[in-house]
Amino acid sequence: MKPQDLVRPEILALKAYPVAPADGMVKLDAMENPYPLPEDLRRELADVLSRVAMNRYPTPTPQKLLDALARRMDVPRGMRLLLGNGSDELLQIVITALARPGAVMMYPSPTFVMYAMGATFSGMKAVAVPLRDDFSLDAPAFIARMKAENPAAVFLAWPNNPTGVLYPEEQVADIIRACPGLAVVDEAYHVFAGKSFLPRLAEFDNLVVIRTVSKLGLAGIRLGYMAGRPEWIEQFDKVRPPYNVSVLTQAAALFMLERLEVLEQQAARIRDERKTLGEALRGLKGVTVFPSEANFFLVRVPDADRTFEALKGQGVLVRNLDGPALKNCLRVTVGTPDENRILLTALREALT
Repeated sequence: MKPQDLVRPEILALKAYPVAPADGMVKLDAMENPYPLPEDLRRELADVLSRVAMNRYPTPTPQKLLDALARRMDVPRGMRLLLGNGSDELLQIVITALARPGAVMMYPSPTFVMYAMGATFSGMKAVAVPLRDDFSLDAPAFIARMKAENPAAVFLAWPNNPTGVLYPEEQVADIIRACPGLAVVDEAYHVFAGKSFLPRLAEFDNLVVIRTVSKLGLAGIRLGYMAGRPEWIEQFDKVRPPYNVSVLTQAAALFMLERLEVLEQQAARIRDERKTLGEALRGLKGVTVFPSEANFFLVRVPDADRTFEALKGQGVLVRNLDGPALKNCLRVTVGTPDENRILLTALREALT
């Protein structure tokens, strides 16, 4: 017996989510916060984690952590939170819960690849509506397609990944209002955009907002959270795997939420560096830089494959997105000032 005899054809046709080896590289491929925690906080956190009861299962609904998230992230009163092992798990929970036979999901494209992969895993029909050539959102066209497709779910990454574009807020609101199913606003990069639909949750009865603490600087602990009306969260909680957020993650998140200003200061540094790096990238001959409200840039170069390999040869790892919708595009994370200088030097060399 071979896997091909049993595994679903659509799974056989997939490629696993790619994660490139990064040992010894200037790692600018995964939209991570490049700054480690200060040494004193690392020592305090180590002490906290040393006292975690690792012989016990985690609390499935850690109320102290939920309360801290609601307070520090300004979740509106009356809304509930659901925790996930990263926002990826929460996206899959939503998709699984809504995947009735024949159900449709929609999203602008290109966008986060896990929406399409989630559809494949669950058997939903995925409808990708192309963005404009400049990666802006054609909201009227999207709404017209919604009316034709009647989707159970619409996914809107805000800002979008991998383009970095922050769609106009009222265009997104128009889509939410017109959506016949659930609208999921994915705010993984909210700390860099300075805008959120969290304050508007009560305005819509078909909206949930999903976030992660990864881009804030806690990618290693894998914690996502979804905010929405209690009637939605109650249903999604049934799909959540038991004990899905580890005791170490819970303890580390609670510790850092009480010290959130450290991560917010790092995010401010990244926003400043985004401006500096964007200006430098725009000054490079042959490089097109798309506007970004996230912690990365989508850039188009004359030959993405050649440039990617040349950068890698110089010890700089970025993400090669070259394909039909992202012809000759690379995605570059905003790093530290030193990392960005290394990137720019390597990129000038790679483009010659």
